[in-house]
Amino acid sequence: MSQSFDSGVSEIISLKQYTESAYLNYAMYVINDRALPHIGDGLKPVQRRIIYAMSELRLSVDAKFAKSARTIGDVLGKFHPHGDAACYEAMVLMAQSFSYRYPLIDGQGNWGSSDDPKSYAAMRYTESRLTKYAEVLLGELGQGTVEWSPNFDGTLEEPVNLPARLPNILLNGSTGIAVGMATDILPHNLKEVASACIRLLDKPKSTLKDICEHIKGPDFPTGAEIISSREDILQIYETGRGGIRARAVYQQESGEIVLTALPYQVSGTRILEQIASQMQAKKLPMVVDLRDESDHENPTRIVIVPRSNRVNIEELMGHLFATTDLERTYRANFNVIGLDGRPRVKPLVEMLREWLKFRSDTVLRKLKFRLDKILDRLHILEGLMVAYMNIDEVIKIVRTKDNPKQALIKKYKLSDRQADAILDLRLRQLAKLEEVKIRAEQDGLNTERVAIEKTINSKTRLKTLIKKGLAEDAETYGDERLSTIAERPEAQAFKEKDLISTEPVTIVLSEKGWVRAAKGHEIDPKELSYRSGDKCLQSMPGKSNQDAVFLDSTGRAYTIAAHTLPSARGQGEPLTGRVNPPSSAFFTGLLIGDKEQKFVVASDAGYGFIARVEDMLTKNKAGKSLITVPKGGVVIQPAVVRDSEHEFVAAFSNEGRLLIFPVRDLPQMARGKGNKIMNIPRARVVDRLEMMTYILVFSEVDTLVVHSGKRHIALNIDELEHYRGERARRGLKLPRGFQKVDDVNLIRGD
Repeated sequence: MSQSFDSGVSEIISLKQYTESAYLNYAMYVINDRALPHIGDGLKPVQRRIIYAMSELRLSVDAKFAKSARTIGDVLGKFHPHGDAACYEAMVLMAQSFSYRYPLIDGQGNWGSSDDPKSYAAMRYTESRLTKYAEVLLGELGQGTVEWSPNFDGTLEEPVNLPARLPNILLNGSTGIAVGMATDILPHNLKEVASACIRLLDKPKSTLKDICEHIKGPDFPTGAEIISSREDILQIYETGRGGIRARAVYQQESGEIVLTALPYQVSGTRILEQIASQMQAKKLPMVVDLRDESDHENPTRIVIVPRSNRVNIEELMGHLFATTDLERTYRANFNVIGLDGRPRVKPLVEMLREWLKFRSDTVLRKLKFRLDKILDRLHILEGLMVAYMNIDEVIKIVRTKDNPKQALIKKYKLSDRQADAILDLRLRQLAKLEEVKIRAEQDGLNTERVAIEKTINSKTRLKTLIKKGLAEDAETYGDERLSTIAERPEAQAFKEKDLISTEPVTIVLSEKGWVRAAKGHEIDPKELSYRSGDKCLQSMPGKSNQDAVFLDSTGRAYTIAAHTLPSARGQGEPLTGRVNPPSSAFFTGLLIGDKEQKFVVASDAGYGFIARVEDMLTKNKAGKSLITVPKGGVVIQPAVVRDSEHEFVAAFSNEGRLLIFPVRDLPQMARGKGNKIMNIPRARVVDRLEMMTYILVFSEVDTLVVHSGKRHIALNIDELEHYRGERARRGLKLPRGFQKVDDVNLIRGD
């Protein structure tokens, strides 16, 4: 239980009830008086009080700079009794051009930098005054446009809101964390927002798509590139929630990458640290140097030097976008305190409509205030005219009567104010010329009164007046968009093998399944050292950043990164230590190449098809099924396809038969049995009496060298024409002496 005392009267309430009430009161205070901005002027209380206090100190754009401590002292002592550090920090943010799209305070001294926004000097060292843009918030303050409330101690009054002539809530945005809610409103371009407001005034039923013809998206003060899709931006504006992605802007100069704009609230120092740490960890081998050339003329200029002109700049920047703060996502949460005094997340169109309602009410209050002033002045002038029309009698009354005021009121039926105005006249104002001036002033005021009354009574005239003000302010304070909007593909970080330097290697597979990788393509695999009873089965040139694919006799494919294979200085290591093939299987071939590289994959039963390397890749140690092998058959070494439209397939059998047909006659498949390449009776395959032993792909300029024992024969395109036939034929016999083919080599003619 809790007991409270008030004026000697005690009240006992439960602890639960007390804590709920206390926390709710605290939450409402934080929401309304600290963390969330008001839709009218887009300011939080502390920001509003700073701006108002500076206006009271007459620190306009034309005034001399004053010590910031002087301003903060006034704010704390008169309106905002909180910590000076927090109050000064709020002031600093409004002065930083990299934090505010349209700064409200003009600072002199150290007000921080984009690298370290909190590196600003103490308030006793800095000086400040209001910017020209602040006039948008303060220009109509003394014209009856806003409500006033007592300050914290009741000795002064402060404005509840400032009479903003532009929707500052969208122009400068706002961030804040309250109790149970937060706000993240992104900054926008002044000209675009003003144009959208005019569109809504002209066509109140305009949809979000209509408004977004004017407002393209957020506009950050640092000028980064917004890469969110049009659909994502529309979704944020439709719901008031979402996320915007922004990316640094770069250009190429003499082979170097120069960053010229960073995302909003991203430190250049932080970017340098992130890139340098990757370079030290050897995760950026394609970058050799990193420089910061930023200065006063170029606030952001970070230079990244690639290792050579062969480095793919787009891929490198894609990696940096994915792994550093060069690309950031900004949360959007349009949570504001509305005209009803309640916080709520508002979509863009509703926010603009509500601000226009605020602006319309403000302009009406201003007009009525001015009309009251005009009517009051006309009333005074009317009394003065009575005095001038009867000047001699008025002078006589003033000289002879004990109470001239009452005498004037009674004789000429004047009001107190008119009588006071007459009595306050100076002798010099009794000249005939003054009467002319009064009549001219009456005419002018009556003309203005008629115009104001027409505007107050006409919604069309009121809209026209508001539109004119928006257009004038847009022309005066507006500028061009800083953040370009462009849809970009999603950034991809380098994979481990992408970071491996691209070097030529030759993959060597032995008959007993031992593998190694030799540097270069000039190596002769037959000259390498092998284990006793073992020899070279197959070799193939490739690159160190590619994947090597190994095929076993059952038609399964296995993938191993080439850069992870042991060096050819030794005898290699068994493939079974890396992959898990079936117990009855043995390795029969290998291939390596880019993902789009094509190979003819076949079994010695005479079936095969064209497959891409990408179709063979797998992370599974047990491999993946690639080609279905008929009973009794095994997979043979694949053949590289370079031009599937103009190359030919050469299929050899163990009986010395050769069949040649176009590569395009074979289908391209991801997996399967394939089509018949060579007609071999199934029974002879099962009994291992006849089989297809070699398959090659060649062009018209290539030469095939067939080995049989110590003899060999070279066949060019003219000599191979004899063996041309349709796919799935038996093939023709090779010349006498080559009935047993031991090996076939391909000599490229290009």
